[in-house]
Amino acid sequence: MSRALAIAGLALAATGLSGCIAAAVPLAAAAGVVKTTQDKGKGKKPRRGQEKPQPRPQSEGPSPGEQALALMPAPAPTPVAPPPGTVPPEMQFLYGSGEASALSLQAYAALWNYIHGDLRFRRDRSKISSVVMTRDSTLTSPKFDTCGKRPLAVVFDVDETVLLNLGFESDAARRGPGYDQGRWTRWEETGADKVEAVPGAAETIAALRADGITVIYNTNRSASTAPFTIEALNKAGLGPVMLGDTLILRDDAAPSGKDERRWKIAERYCIVAMGGDQLGDFSDLFNAKDLSTPARRNTTSNTLIAPLWGRGWFILPNPVYGSGLKGGMDDVFPKDKQWADPAGAVARP
Repeated sequence: MSRALAIAGLALAATGLSGCIAAAVPLAAAAGVVKTTQDKGKGKKPRRGQEKPQPRPQSEGPSPGEQALALMPAPAPTPVAPPPGTVPPEMQFLYGSGEASALSLQAYAALWNYIHGDLRFRRDRSKISSVVMTRDSTLTSPKFDTCGKRPLAVVFDVDETVLLNLGFESDAARRGPGYDQGRWTRWEETGADKVEAVPGAAETIAALRADGITVIYNTNRSASTAPFTIEALNKAGLGPVMLGDTLILRDDAAPSGKDERRWKIAERYCIVAMGGDQLGDFSDLFNAKDLSTPARRNTTSNTLIAPLWGRGWFILPNPVYGSGLKGGMDDVFPKDKQWADPAGAVARP
């Protein structure tokens, strides 16, 4: 958002949020000053507009222009990105904090307890339902198929769900804001030893496999860099995987949505749990373009999807990137819940 400044003899007022110019006040009216020009010949009457201004008596108070300027809101401070080399707060949280580690451990413990406790001791496993929504589902009316005799499986996203991309994000912190697809591709190809497992991921995945449950990774990493993704998973203690079976990658020409890949996995396996750091790791319906930020949030808690969290769907923290990082003031903060300090305006730097 840009703020127009007073230039070329105009005082321009910028609105607080929209960034659009709200008013243009001539500098002469704002300051009560008229530019004068000296006549070359003596005794000549000044032209109109060149008369010498008379000082305004003190009792008159500020001019209308001065009053208008006084009522204008102070320009909002321009958001300043952290300088390169400074770790942004969201990275401090996800990659450095004990709080993020605890949240991840909590999510994986809940997943294990659900699988090992709720599902393992069911007498008739053929009646277990998949947690993948069917093709005819909606966010307000989700539908799920029973699994029959298909073997049980758990499906995970990769990046920031089971694998922390410490090397890539450290480089991003040094460079400053901005994402470059070419840099990500180079990271996939050369950064396999600069990763580590999300807290709780390796232990839970090993326990699932020991319990006879297949672990499958469904990721938007490129199929063209498959050997490097396999290497990264192995180095982090998250392997082994088999490309096309337990590691499903995105074809380079395919969109980033995962539903088609999920449905194909569900044809072969009974998917009893899914883990991800984005809502798109559970259904592409969450990323519909016509779904507003408040509506997207409400679908997770005010529909039949709500009971799935912690009972088949397990979300991991990620404040660094993704589809959840959007929304304006009125999207994030409902108007009827916004508060202004009665002590006065916010001090601006």
